[in-house]
Amino acid sequence: MPLEDHVGKTPLGRRGLMLILSSPSGAGKTTLTRMLLQIKELDLTLSISVTTRARRSSEVDGLHYTFIGKKQFDALREGGDLLEWAEVHGNYYGTPREPAEQVLQQGRDVLFDIDYQGTRQVKEKSGGDAVTIFILPPSMRELRSRLERRAEDRPDVIDKRLSEARNEIRRWTDYDYVLVNDDLQSTFSGLRAILAAEHRRAARAREEIAAFVERLLGET
Repeated sequence: MPLEDHVGKTPLGRRGLMLILSSPSGAGKTTLTRMLLQIKELDLTLSISVTTRARRSSEVDGLHYTFIGKKQFDALREGGDLLEWAEVHGNYYGTPREPAEQVLQQGRDVLFDIDYQGTRQVKEKSGGDAVTIFILPPSMRELRSRLERRAEDRPDVIDKRLSEARNEIRRWTDYDYVLVNDDLQSTFSGLRAILAAEHRRAARAREEIAAFVERLLGET
């Protein structure tokens, strides 16, 4: 019997991992996140951030974000109950620790869609649970083209996003893996390969493997 029948299933009692995806706006992270969540056998749970900003009409509380007040956010932060947090344009965003921990203890994986600052904080607090992947665009010209095709932002906003993208791209060395998203399906296949390989790393389940081997060698 193999140690793993397929991704996410194992007789070893493996703890789940934190799969963190980051990218500059327009590089494809949101699309790749959605594609991963649609693969049922991966059994990924998306980490839902909390925020103090007002809910937009198109957003669903508990699906896009969990919307909370500033006092509640401060209590979570001061109590050490956030894996990461940041202030953006006067609003606060953060990742609650407890929901992620519950999923990890079940041996299931949690998917995070956060920036490099949040990634750094999560890695500091998560030990060996985190696997970090940075998604790069094939070129700045293509990144601009993708942002323009969205038809969501004014030209000056696109210029600002591209400037921010250059700063984010310089952080690629903070990540375990880097994928260039020049072809969506190829990049998606790369993500699945990384996830499968990380599940099979002995360091993630050393104690469980040792016990399994002892049972194996004790069989007659």
